[in-house]
Amino acid sequence: MTGLYEKGADSALDELTDAFGKLRSRGQGHLEVDLPDGLFPYVTLSFRADHAVVHLFTDEETVSLLVGDGTVPRDVAVDVPVMDEPAIFAGLFVMTVDKAWSVVRGFVRTRSFAELGEWAAL
Repeated sequence: MTGLYEKGADSALDELTDAFGKLRSRGQGHLEVDLPDGLFPYVTLSFRADHAVVHLFTDEETVSLLVGDGTVPRDVAVDVPVMDEPAIFAGLFVMTVDKAWSVVRGFVRTRSFAELGEWAAL
């Protein structure tokens, strides 16, 4: 997990941007982002090519997916790597990598997920 350590948000965001850039240059990846004051909440960004999915973990038992941006039809399946394993998601939860990265940056900056979009509990 890429924690936002006590270095400050700007430094942590720079570090996170570097990690994301390396994954993006490979065309796929999985990134986990938590906050310095605890394990929860945290978000993950998983992507392959230009398709991405964002998970939200609010506690040990509660996981949600961010509703996608309409890039992919709701009923089309898309596969992205979660951790190191392929996972398939309905288009309802798929967005562009740029949109997903914007959500992650918003989470880091605001330390909140409430205003980042519509979340669907799993």
